[in-house]
Amino acid sequence: MKDLIKTGLVLAICFAATFGILVATGLLQRDDVVRWLEAAREIDAWIVALIVMGLLVADLFIAVPTMTVTLLAGFFLGPVAGALAAGAGMITAGAMGYVMSHQFGRPVLRRIISDEIRLAEMEEVFARYGLVVLMICRAMPILPEVSCCLAGVTRMRFTKFGFGYLIGTVPYVIVCAWLGAQSSTTDPMPAIWGAAGVTVVMWSFWFFLIRHHRRSSRRTLKG
Repeated sequence: MKDLIKTGLVLAICFAATFGILVATGLLQRDDVVRWLEAAREIDAWIVALIVMGLLVADLFIAVPTMTVTLLAGFFLGPVAGALAAGAGMITAGAMGYVMSHQFGRPVLRRIISDEIRLAEMEEVFARYGLVVLMICRAMPILPEVSCCLAGVTRMRFTKFGFGYLIGTVPYVIVCAWLGAQSSTTDPMPAIWGAAGVTVVMWSFWFFLIRHHRRSSRRTLKG
């Protein structure tokens, strides 16, 4: 478990570094996203959808506020089109992260953990908890990208990865896009309260997962 956490932290630091760069340089701010979508809406809804998808695919490489983008997708496109655009972007990013890590991540992983036995143990741990992690990975920023990369680098089956990622992503984009569609510039409270509620629910799942792991570890030690 420690090696899995260590690898996840290394990946998280890499993703977080991009967020720090964006904040420090001011290259991507929430107001910029809103301005782009407003300008695109005046042209065509398809342009808005493409920008939403592009931002969420880019989230694999730079830290993009996915919940904000999804809420805005619902606001500008409506609940159905917003959910479809955001879902397409997130699913594309997840699949790309898995495939790239599966194909090219092993040499990088060996630089982090050189012992083959420890690598096998890490794969076993992710095989045990990875599906649940993928289902609740939307609980916090950066975790979805880290989870997809871990799934690829630990050789999780693509069908299993896809199932877990879809279970975690589809309800998330539907709820967030709907909340965005219920909000307006004069009444943003549905999005604000809804985002807080979604975060609390996802964190609750994480709490139960951690507690279950600790109980399992204690039983193993006693046995």
